Amino acid sequence: MWPTIKQMYGGAVRFARAAPLLFLVPVLVEFAQHIAEIQSGLYVSRDAARAVANDPTRMAFGFAKTLALLLPGYWFTRYLAFGGDLRRTLAFDARALGLFAVQFAIAGSVQYAMLFGPSLGTLLGLDGRAASFVTAGLAVAQSVLGIYLTAWFVAWPIGNASLGPLPSCAVMAGSFWRAVGYLLAGVIPLMALHYAFGLGAIGRPAALVWAMLALDAITVGFLALTMTASKYVAARDAAERKQVSLFADDQPLPVPSFR
Repeated sequence: MWPTIKQMYGGAVRFARAAPLLFLVPVLVEFAQHIAEIQSGLYVSRDAARAVANDPTRMAFGFAKTLALLLPGYWFTRYLAFGGDLRRTLAFDARALGLFAVQFAIAGSVQYAMLFGPSLGTLLGLDGRAASFVTAGLAVAQSVLGIYLTAWFVAWPIGNASLGPLPSCAVMAGSFWRAVGYLLAGVIPLMALHYAFGLGAIGRPAALVWAMLALDAITVGFLALTMTASKYVAARDAAERKQVSLFADDQPLPVPSFR
């Protein structure tokens, strides 16, 4: 797995260099959230951070950030699938854009419900420990489902409408733990750095706060890419084992190789 993990991070760096404006989408939204947090006093002290953690402006920027994290995934998935061919990556593809728009709308709706909607425990009339168990169970179920939908997440941005949610589950069957390993490798290192910058900035001098949060925003930009890369390599490997193509029948296969 290690060579593949190196490919994930190497691909993220190459894409950031090749398409800096796309890379900067989540970076700028993350930094805008940090500006709102600084203005609310979140980084003054631990007590202040707890007091404004659920500030409506911060929550709104948080939702915008979840959407911004998804957007570069469309082009980065294509970049990886087309072997780093930037021309094909950026080429207008009405079918692929439409399919990705459906995924984007679904993911955005789920994120909105998670951030601003009532919990499942509340909807079921539960409270206390029972509500916590239901919430935790839902989170686990959502994570497991997400692994099985990985091939769908990859196929639609490259225009393969035939590989929908149900076929995706069939493709990913037998590759679950490998996909989990790729996801953890793509998320944990940068997520740890993200939290280190955010928590470490609390109570620091203003100049250091701004510097740490700028670095954090860049970290989030790369996190958006490595999360996408983990899905791509998991789907690619699973499809190869099942002898299934992630591409539509009428699509030319990439000449360069991401490997």
